[in-house]
Amino acid sequence: MKFNTLFVAAICASSLMTSCVHDTAKENQLKYTHTSLVDGDAYAFFQVVGETALDGVKYAEYAEKSGDAKSTEIATKVKAFYTQLLPTLDSLATANQVDFPIKGIPQGHGEEEANTASVADSTAHTATVAHEAHDHFDYAHHAQHELATVKDHLTRLTHNTNAALRSFAKEQLEIVSELYVQIGGKEEAHGHH
Repeated sequence: MKFNTLFVAAICASSLMTSCVHDTAKENQLKYTHTSLVDGDAYAFFQVVGETALDGVKYAEYAEKSGDAKSTEIATKVKAFYTQLLPTLDSLATANQVDFPIKGIPQGHGEEEANTASVADSTAHTATVAHEAHDHFDYAHHAQHELATVKDHLTRLTHNTNAALRSFAKEQLEIVSELYVQIGGKEEAHGHH
């Protein structure tokens, strides 16, 4: 009888030990607790840059339809940047167990802002023309502001402990810095302390 009890206890113990394998525990933790493999800075990067990129594409599409040559040129460049950024961002998020796009962030307000900015009184044609000219200037400024935000977060990400995120950030930082200057942004002089 002791042998049967000992045998059953050994089987139970071995099944318990095999269910607690590190990979299985890691999978279960990610599956049931919704944790990710990145730190807070990287998570904020995915949240802010992801939202900016998704809205930036929508806003650029609207600006391309505006008819202004300068806004269309800027929108085409910005849209191309975000379009190449989003798939890489998505695959990095998947590899690091981050839900992308981040759940709970508002999406699509770029188009809403653009639509509310273009609403004008139909009886005042001159006001509409002046307002449209103001919209085109606002798009260039808006795009510069968006890219400055992306640059800031990429700069922070270059100091992250995750090697894959660091190399991604360094690669994309060069591209976004070049684009930022092309659309009229001013690069700040680097001061070393």
